[in-house]
Amino acid sequence: MTDQLPREVPKSMARDFARVAKGTGVPTYVLVLPSMAANGEGLLGAVHDRLGRDGLYVVIDESSVSYAMAFGVTAPADDALTVCLYELPYDAGPLRKFELFAEVIAEGGEKAAARAEAAREKYADSEPEEMYIGPSDRENQSFVTGMLLTGVPVLILLLFPAVGRWRKNLTGRKAPRRAPRWTGPALALAAAVAVPVAASVTFDQTTSSASPRPRAIDLNARVDRVAQGLAEDPVYADPESPRILDAAQLARLHSRIEKFEKSEGGGPVFVAVVPQLLEDESEGDEEAFAAAVHDKLGEDGVYVVADPLGGYIEVFNHGLRLDSLNLMLSLPESIGYGDDKADEADDHLLGERLDALMTFLDKAPRTDEPENAGDPYPVSNPVTEDELPPLFGTDLSPGLFMGVLAAGLLYGLLAGVVAVIGRVLRRRRPEPPATKTLPEVSPTEPSMAYLRAMARVELRALTGDFASGRAADPNDSRPGDRFDAAMLLIDGDTRRVQDPATDAATLVAVIVLARAGRAALARTSYNRCCAVNPLHGPAVNRHHVRVSAEGRQRRLLHVCGRCRDTAIAAPATLHTLMLTLPGPSGPRVPYEEAGELLSVVPDGIGRLVEKVKETVGVP
Repeated sequence: MTDQLPREVPKSMARDFARVAKGTGVPTYVLVLPSMAANGEGLLGAVHDRLGRDGLYVVIDESSVSYAMAFGVTAPADDALTVCLYELPYDAGPLRKFELFAEVIAEGGEKAAARAEAAREKYADSEPEEMYIGPSDRENQSFVTGMLLTGVPVLILLLFPAVGRWRKNLTGRKAPRRAPRWTGPALALAAAVAVPVAASVTFDQTTSSASPRPRAIDLNARVDRVAQGLAEDPVYADPESPRILDAAQLARLHSRIEKFEKSEGGGPVFVAVVPQLLEDESEGDEEAFAAAVHDKLGEDGVYVVADPLGGYIEVFNHGLRLDSLNLMLSLPESIGYGDDKADEADDHLLGERLDALMTFLDKAPRTDEPENAGDPYPVSNPVTEDELPPLFGTDLSPGLFMGVLAAGLLYGLLAGVVAVIGRVLRRRRPEPPATKTLPEVSPTEPSMAYLRAMARVELRALTGDFASGRAADPNDSRPGDRFDAAMLLIDGDTRRVQDPATDAATLVAVIVLARAGRAALARTSYNRCCAVNPLHGPAVNRHHVRVSAEGRQRRLLHVCGRCRDTAIAAPATLHTLMLTLPGPSGPRVPYEEAGELLSVVPDGIGRLVEKVKETVGVP
């Protein structure tokens, strides 16, 4: 039972998994590991050989039952996996999925096969309804509750006295004797009481996830383990992850650490070769993890976090006479993130890069006084992060106001007039979509007509911003560089975007550069756009994502908020958000394959500007 997933599968759940495993009817051995650390059937075979016991071997990750194999016993493992895949939604949680898995195993081969086939047929074109809602869903519930809480009573008060007048106007006959005056207010009061009661019963969810609240021992387990290991050896390699340092590399790294500790202004170096995951106690934040280990270990030094799964290296100074800011900002990318060769290597060449890191530390400038990396940015509270906001909170107040407004609009029939007028005004001159809406409105398979129209709109807006005298920082050359690069692609003639000879890759580059130029003029410049779909606009952070429907290989890319949320909630569907363009031979291809120009987009806007200049031959 791993200690690296306390936010999703706390180690204290071990007894729950053991209880479920006893219900399969066969000896069952369960491994709960991070999905990126488990290599599936190969791992199960190796564990069986080492343990030497026949039975059903199961691997569970942070979200589901991922692998299962039977050795020397009869168990419908494949059918049970199929049932779990189809019958339960992705957010059911690993324990609930393991319970279903064990239930199917206990049914036997014939019933399991029939159930698996039925599940395939039933959910071939659809998925089960999600079991949990998110904070945004709760906000919507609060908003709707607020609207109904005021809108229904107000509408009753408005409509009740008008019914008689409307009937007389429609039929020309005198309305029947009116009900007592208190009837309308009484009905409105009854509605005001009934709405919150009904809302409390209908919207009764309290959590957004199947994961239980982690305990302190769950959250401290991995930090304690790593700190204890570093107290005995300055290099700690996570036993649950692939071994990426051989004996020779370890010996050399120990020698370099010892030499640095004795150098002028040097000191201890602690290397933690440990994966950083969103589900761990530090929420995948290397700085927070290093600070926690430093506090637990109680020794000043340079703390190095090397991720054996992602392949990146981060360095933090705690109490040595080193320039902490220089360590973070001047660390070469070849060390921190590696090059193409490192990406292709199974060990990410971490041994060589850690050796290069020690050389970097040897040459790092010293300071007169010890420095620290500072307090890390706070991570989400793992105990309360899955709690939903109260129903009668968050967006209830805006809902109350909108309920009154909606009742008035419905009564006066003004909504239609306002909608028509607004629609006419908006159609006069299209404006570029707002940056915050780009992830939602930008297509993944844009037509050439769409790309030409969007390029024309974005270029017109960028040109207008320059012409209007809107100026960014006079020392900032980015707005001009991005504008010039966009114009170079069309030979300075905006009419070229309508030329059939202008291909899709060029149009996408023009759109990306124009948007980045406008952002720089507005002093909201960004260098990274979403690498899954550049039309989604600026990236918000980096995330491990699956960009292909085939296999489980992931890439560490800068992504927008929508792609990040999809990568977390439904990683298997993220590839559907990848921007595709018409390929040279006809069929659509991922945008990075549509031409050499767009292959550098994941490296940043600055690199795209350089690539444009290289392409057109401008120094």
